[in-house]
Amino acid sequence: MTTTNQERPLAVLVGVQLPGVDDVEHAADLAELGRLVHTLGFDVIATVSQRRSALAAAAVLGEGKLRELAELTGGSGVVPSGAPERKNKARARRAAESGEGDEDDVELGGDDGDGAGDDGGAEPRAGGAGQAARLATVVAVDHDISPSQARNLERATGAQVLDRAGVIIEIFHRHARSREAKLEVEIARLNYVAPRLRETGGGGDRQRGGIGGKGAGESALELDRRKIRDRIAELKEELAAVQREQSTRRALRQGQRRVALVGYTNAGKSSLMRALTGSEVLVADKLFATLDTTVRALHPEVRPRILVSDTVGFIKKLPHDLVASFRSTLDEALEASLLLYVADASDPTFRDQLAVTRGVLSEIGASEVPSRLLLNKVDRLSEEERDALRLEFPEATQLSAKIPDDVAALREAIIAFFEQSMVEAELLLPYAKQGLIGEIYENARVLSEEYDDVGGRLSVRAHAAALDRLRSLLAR
Repeated sequence: MTTTNQERPLAVLVGVQLPGVDDVEHAADLAELGRLVHTLGFDVIATVSQRRSALAAAAVLGEGKLRELAELTGGSGVVPSGAPERKNKARARRAAESGEGDEDDVELGGDDGDGAGDDGGAEPRAGGAGQAARLATVVAVDHDISPSQARNLERATGAQVLDRAGVIIEIFHRHARSREAKLEVEIARLNYVAPRLRETGGGGDRQRGGIGGKGAGESALELDRRKIRDRIAELKEELAAVQREQSTRRALRQGQRRVALVGYTNAGKSSLMRALTGSEVLVADKLFATLDTTVRALHPEVRPRILVSDTVGFIKKLPHDLVASFRSTLDEALEASLLLYVADASDPTFRDQLAVTRGVLSEIGASEVPSRLLLNKVDRLSEEERDALRLEFPEATQLSAKIPDDVAALREAIIAFFEQSMVEAELLLPYAKQGLIGEIYENARVLSEEYDDVGGRLSVRAHAAALDRLRSLLAR
């Protein structure tokens, strides 16, 4: 039976279960990679998994598994002899002395020779016999691999090879919408591509220098890499200008009440953002649907306003270049008055996901910001499962962004958090400074107003920092 899914290109997942990684964690990592690949636009038809002490130096997998993988892509399953095969000389020497052979070719649970280790070999995913007859055009590896390993895999499989970092960067590239996000992603993408450039036919010849031409003795490959370095420098300058504007906007929000939604990708942050603020932010059941920081006021509005930020989601093994590039998103969390950690309680791995989020934010010092844990999507759980979560996380708020009463209760909890630190005071507003009345209403709750010959006496309730700012404006 023909389906529209068959029109999408096909992919195979590759994972190596290393020492210290149990079966549950390994399966969760591969499942997450599958979702990433699906978000990228591919249907996953199989998973090739192998337990090893380390990634094979030449092509990630051992010879047997490499042949299994090639059957799914139409490749030869053999790395051409001309392809360089990097070896760890110290490891090889130790193995030779012990008579055990190259450790890179030792399985932890099966014989690589026939590909029938206890990990089960290539596991079919999605699709029936009609789809199985089609060949995969992409191999997605759940590890960061070297350019030579990627090239060797491509030679053996005849398919395009992307490691986990490459998949994530490509998703970011496709989903970025704002100018800032596009610049950040492009820098990370170029940093990823540069070491993976290779010579093409005749491109390795040395060229003469000249005005506007190549440098003395510079090959085509070196020229391409220089162009990339120059382009990255240009993008960083442009990004710095954009981020200065963002910093100015954040500075204008200083003293305002700010809440940042943080958490793992696809935990439901954007759904909560829409429910809390009534804004039309993108909501989609896919990884990294949101890459741009969105700031909206809590709705219905309260005085002074409470601003809610929806930030980019985190993920395990997030490429370092992307972490560095999305520093502005992390700054949004660092400068918030309250962090709401959003976790998908229906995901069995949400505890690990929560640890990833906390770990990244801790690195920038955001662990000092007051926070609350929100266990989202509890409408997918049984009452017994919810009771167990109450025992495990007694301070957490259980809710579903789809249930209005849950969202209303969260809104009241946010307001109550800020009410605790508000104090009452009296402000004198001279008639000559009536233009500041809007500023006062924006940053404080006006309880009463009385006017005499001097001006207005306003009884207000506000945060201490906001009061100091208002008094400073009135004193000028």
